[in-house]
Amino acid sequence: MSTSAYYAWLANKKERDKREQGYADIIKRIFEKSKKTYGIDRICGCLRRMGYTASYKRVKRIVERLGLVSVHRRRRQRSLTDSRKARGPGYPNLVRNLDITEPFKVISSDISYIRTSEGFEYLCTVRDVSSGMVLAYTMANNMKAEIVEKTIIKAIKRWRLPAGCILHSDRGSQYTAESVGNLLKKNGILQSFSRVGKPGDNSWSESFFANLKKEAVHWRHFQTRAEARQAIFAYIEGFYNTRRVQKRLGYLSPLEWLNQHTELTLAGVA
Repeated sequence: MSTSAYYAWLANKKERDKREQGYADIIKRIFEKSKKTYGIDRICGCLRRMGYTASYKRVKRIVERLGLVSVHRRRRQRSLTDSRKARGPGYPNLVRNLDITEPFKVISSDISYIRTSEGFEYLCTVRDVSSGMVLAYTMANNMKAEIVEKTIIKAIKRWRLPAGCILHSDRGSQYTAESVGNLLKKNGILQSFSRVGKPGDNSWSESFFANLKKEAVHWRHFQTRAEARQAIFAYIEGFYNTRRVQKRLGYLSPLEWLNQHTELTLAGVA
């Protein structure tokens, strides 16, 4: 390097360091705003949406230098639903190989649990497959069919689910209950089930619960059911639906994606 080139580089070093620090500050804000859940991919996506260039290697280097570690960790989950009585041809899978691009064409549901000092608190959700939006959820101290019925009713009332919408779930006794089937038929909603021994058929609910556990439940101890319910409300309504960006949605949150889809549909673009 020539002497003149060296001094030119040295003269600009202060400005380069300032820009680099500003870039690092933005990355740190994105990470903290995500409640420490975003990895490098989603940080890059957010930067690009904000108008910045985002080299994966550069962002990775800065993330490592800042010591930003995502809360995502693995913990084994046990299945809650028993499908032994739901075998045979009467439980069709209507969504296998189905192209799902429109909101409310397919919704998925499942039940998981939250451990508290007062006992297990059970969580049932209904999600829109296309947007990932949690349309409704119910928490209770048991996992009877009523928890599913209440959640479905909430989703129907809040979102006016269209006739022909498909609700997909596993073959747990809560979903194969006659009362649940009658409720869906009354509202023109078709019922679809995962194949026996194929939890991946309902990967939409499985992945949501996995993320919820990693980001809002694991490594925390809830003293009361009320404390757990408050945490789940904050996660679903205050973060997941409204602010947590998803790569498959173009780094939009479910609500942002739904609003964008509605605007494009009204404009005749979608």
